Amino acid sequence: MSNEDITLTAGDAEVSVRPGNGGRIGGLRIGGVELLRQGERYGCFPMVPWCGRIKEGRFMDGATVRQMPLNSPPHAIHGTARDGDWHTARTSADEAVITHDLADPWPHRGRVTHVVALAEDSLTLTMSVEAYDDSFPAQIGWHPWFNRSLGGEDVRLDFKPAWQEERGADHLPTGNRLDPRPGPWDDCFGMPGGVDVTLTWPGQLELRVTSREEWVVVYDEQAEAVCVEPQTGPPNGLNTLPRLVTPLEPLEASTTWSWRRL
Repeated sequence: MSNEDITLTAGDAEVSVRPGNGGRIGGLRIGGVELLRQGERYGCFPMVPWCGRIKEGRFMDGATVRQMPLNSPPHAIHGTARDGDWHTARTSADEAVITHDLADPWPHRGRVTHVVALAEDSLTLTMSVEAYDDSFPAQIGWHPWFNRSLGGEDVRLDFKPAWQEERGADHLPTGNRLDPRPGPWDDCFGMPGGVDVTLTWPGQLELRVTSREEWVVVYDEQAEAVCVEPQTGPPNGLNTLPRLVTPLEPLEASTTWSWRRL
């Protein structure tokens, strides 16, 4: 089982999958135009077994307090899988399945499976977390870095969240819900009907990020890129809204990016 880069094609769409670089999507080219910011840290990486920040890197695991490495002091951020080894389970011309075994510093054994399925006008990403021995809280999410510009006007974001999570001085949700405020954002929003965010590069391309999940973080404070991150819970959710993975019940989530030319 190798971890070499994989290239998927469908119509004039091309996706690179990089098992050897944290299981990330390295690029998405449509008609030769690259939509994702390039670089080792960019593309679109999986956030698992948690999304965003965990307060001070600590979470309750049953009656046990667990401590994760503070890779974004004073917090732990974006899970462990993006720093781990992934392996290719199978590939075809337009689909790849890659897997990652949860390991230290994560305290529980389990497996993450990521299915990357490309069509001529869409990309569907499906991730699952399975527990081998004992149950544990987990989250699944995706962190794409979409290029702010594709050579023309800057991208426009359009979405209608039901609320915005109030962000405290520690960058974590306080638990209060606000009416959505104008950007720039590094904020979590609630979309109870499912995530639905449209990115429009005027005169070029429209891309919709959808998911049945109810949470999305939008980050657009960087000059080069904007991030639209569907996830199964809010930042610090291992503490505030844990979703339990058991040997009988895996956690699964998916997101679809669909596009059309303008």
